[in-house]
Amino acid sequence: MLFSMLVPVMAGPFEDAVAKFANDDYSDSEDAVGAIATSGNPLAFSIISALQDGRLMADPDAKKIYVTQPDGKSIDALTGAAVASVPDSAAAVRLNNHLRRAVEAALGGLTLSSPDPEKRILAAQSVYKGHDEAMLPLIDGALQKETNKSAKQALTEARAAILLFKDDATEQQKLEAIATIKARGDQEALAMLTDVPADAPPAVAHAATAAVSAIQQRLALWSVVQNAWYGLSLGSVLLLAAIGLAITFGVMGVINMAHGEMVMIGAYVTFVVQQTIRSHFPGLFDYSLVFAVPLAFIVAGAIGVVIERTIIRFLYGRPLETLLATWGLSLVLQQAVRTMFGPTNQEVANPSWMSGAFQLGQISITYNRLWILCFTMAVFAILLAMLRYTALGLEMRAVTQNRRMAASMGIATSRVDALTFGLGSGIAGIAGVALSQIDNVSPNLGQSYIIDSFMVVVFGGVGNLWGTLVGAFTLGIANKFLEPVAGAVLGKIAILVLIILFIQKRPRGLFALKGRAVEA
Repeated sequence: MLFSMLVPVMAGPFEDAVAKFANDDYSDSEDAVGAIATSGNPLAFSIISALQDGRLMADPDAKKIYVTQPDGKSIDALTGAAVASVPDSAAAVRLNNHLRRAVEAALGGLTLSSPDPEKRILAAQSVYKGHDEAMLPLIDGALQKETNKSAKQALTEARAAILLFKDDATEQQKLEAIATIKARGDQEALAMLTDVPADAPPAVAHAATAAVSAIQQRLALWSVVQNAWYGLSLGSVLLLAAIGLAITFGVMGVINMAHGEMVMIGAYVTFVVQQTIRSHFPGLFDYSLVFAVPLAFIVAGAIGVVIERTIIRFLYGRPLETLLATWGLSLVLQQAVRTMFGPTNQEVANPSWMSGAFQLGQISITYNRLWILCFTMAVFAILLAMLRYTALGLEMRAVTQNRRMAASMGIATSRVDALTFGLGSGIAGIAGVALSQIDNVSPNLGQSYIIDSFMVVVFGGVGNLWGTLVGAFTLGIANKFLEPVAGAVLGKIAILVLIILFIQKRPRGLFALKGRAVEA
């Protein structure tokens, strides 16, 4: 009895802290985490990481603590010695949300000396969130040795967060901390400054209030930028889906309700290419889209030529019958894909260079959306160059402006129609390649874009590619700014109503084509 009473007195800080885990008390466990993290003991990281993962076992009868390692073996938390097995009376040390934050901060402090700058930054961010004042000596020591600019900034912010809530910090230290956190300017900084105690010195409270107001204004501006980026991203998708339709609708006057199915076919070509590469050439997976783009263009374009030659050519001048025929064809194509690939979504993965995101100020930009925007603009530029500098482009523009005059000048308008329909379908196919990276690949993929594509084409001006470009980005940005206010469904309805009103004033869209036949 006397020996057991003397053990706490004789034990060192580390031993005393480890023993607290056996008390099954959240406050004692939090005190233990802080003491262990600052003890410098080589077992500190193993113990606290085991606590985070539910692998720290406490035996209340023997007052012994064990660490169950990821490989299944166990050690004594106090000595690091291996143990044959953990007693049946031992149970995992419990965690609550407050204790979890303390654990994250402690682990962050323990990795501040990692040779990897990224790990040091993550560690500093963990300390920033927990702002445990026990970590201040470790932060100060790490700051003195830090040479990496980003890591030093993260450590400075972590130090500011600690000082802001440290009871014995001077008023000047707190004001400097507020300035540092204000410069960070994100949601976490806003939440931290909002939590400044009400009984803080007047100068500190006033500085915190002013910083909160400044951050809110800055975040509102970044929110506008984020919505604009989302609008550009949506606009690039709409442009890619509508640009082929602008060609066929503009040159031939065909209301092609099967255009969305050309997009779907391009997406399934991407799926087949990726499956083939996975099975036979796994090392080439990052280049799968390089192979899928030309194949999707060829397959969808060939199907488009066949459709024009077998169905569309007999229905020129009868737009309602063309609409019904292509709508029926879209159902046939959807059912054919369901028969071949099944009705469920198919997995199409992002190559490594299209995965992930990066921060630009306070907005997040995903690589797949950025690449799709660049790809869309490249397709648009190539198509413009083709229309301007090739014989087929010259013939297409001639047929668009005055079909009869073009025919009298020796242009084979039927051949131009077939090639134009194939070109529009091929572009829809490569749109499907891009959309497979951000949307579900299913038989219904094309139906999600066909209505929006027609709205873009009509709004921009039938047959005018520049009008399609402006129309796509205008509708995309307008949609993303209306969604937060009216909701996704009401936002689309509002856009549709606005387009109807606009068409009442300008029936030919933003950019009307010029030509005698058009003007007639």
